[in-house]
Amino acid sequence: MNYAEAEKMLKKCGQEHVLAYWKKLGKKEQAALLEQIATIEPKNLAYCQQALKSGADVPDSSKGKAPKVAVLKGKKLAEAVAAGEKELKAGKVAALLVAGGQGSRLGYDGPKGCYAIGPITGAPLFYFHARKILARTIRYGATIPFYVMTSEANNAATVKCFEENDYFGLNPDDVFFFTQGMWPGMTKDGKIILDAPGHVFMSPDGHGGLLAALKRSGALADMKKRGIKSVFFFQVDNPLVEIADPAFIGYHVLNKSEYSLKLCAKRDPKEKVGMPMRFGKQYRMVEYTEMTDEQCNRKGKDGNLYFLYGSPAIHVFDRAFLDREASQPMPLHLAFKKIPYVDEKGKVVKPAEPNGYKFEKFIFDILPKAKTAAFLAFDQKEEFSPVKNAEGGDSPASCKADMQAKWRRWFAEIGVTLAEDVPLEIDPAYAVDAADLKSIGICLGAE
Repeated sequence: MNYAEAEKMLKKCGQEHVLAYWKKLGKKEQAALLEQIATIEPKNLAYCQQALKSGADVPDSSKGKAPKVAVLKGKKLAEAVAAGEKELKAGKVAALLVAGGQGSRLGYDGPKGCYAIGPITGAPLFYFHARKILARTIRYGATIPFYVMTSEANNAATVKCFEENDYFGLNPDDVFFFTQGMWPGMTKDGKIILDAPGHVFMSPDGHGGLLAALKRSGALADMKKRGIKSVFFFQVDNPLVEIADPAFIGYHVLNKSEYSLKLCAKRDPKEKVGMPMRFGKQYRMVEYTEMTDEQCNRKGKDGNLYFLYGSPAIHVFDRAFLDREASQPMPLHLAFKKIPYVDEKGKVVKPAEPNGYKFEKFIFDILPKAKTAAFLAFDQKEEFSPVKNAEGGDSPASCKADMQAKWRRWFAEIGVTLAEDVPLEIDPAYAVDAADLKSIGICLGAE
């Protein structure tokens, strides 16, 4: 894109102020600004402006009903595992990780996936995810391609982390990196914000931007070429997640579901998790902020919370469903934030109060579009311990403790008791469950 093309596009969109400081910029700054402008799509600007005009439309959730959530046991569990293992052995399962965030809240300067979480080795979050995929690949004798969505801010560092660690044992040909979209921040009146004379303020478009990014990058086409049917979705900050869990994959397949969600019981009535609810024949994710006190505290006939199960963003998607929705518009969520801006004199100002909007898409907004959906309960202590805060709950310390507690339970299952104060870490490629430990133990005993 050259200057004339940029000027024409911006004028058409009413955003010509983006070039206000052009003559004061050096050649490198000018080139960088043109490159940035080229990534901005006029239709996206119009979409953002429309969202600003309509405001944050909070739908009424008062008539929502709790979905039917399955708890797999006995024969039902065995059937689901068998169906999932069949899918895995046929090479029809892919793993999809959203990893666009930085570790700034943890005091770490780099991609969150590179943050050291191994209790003994200090291995990064990426290590535990990749090694679990490797373990499933070995167990079922079929490739599980790994799709990793990064952001512009951390893509290079993420790829470098994988390269320096030899892809954690995975075949590089089966790891697909792609970046999520970036959208410009805007003022209340729909004007693009410059955070420097030659730079537009941009922010990631959220995990809902995944769909457009999958299509834009060719990842969806790659999945189709590989014969992928089921796509296991998870987030980078949860090393306890059971990636490509055969029971969950099987439950998804047996229910012919387009969008399946793993759900866990809330720890308290107002826990900050999204709640899937049924509205007629459709399902929708309801944010905890949208629920009334009555809904949060309502009890069912069994005495438990009526809206008991929340979503930690562990999903399985039908690949064809993602393909169908990738070109469809998604709702925009507005976040009013403090955004640095350039004043009339060309100086950068850091506001003390929120002054502009970021725009995000959420992946669960496609839930109402699913023709079929399925919901499966899981035990939080077994599969969910996110690393979000530097200290306290959901911190590195609590996560490491939860990881070691899980591994100790595995040993207890095979008759080995480990003291609480003994440090423990298990390579997921060595064992992904107690059955693996038992098998290895039998082999060692035979020696």
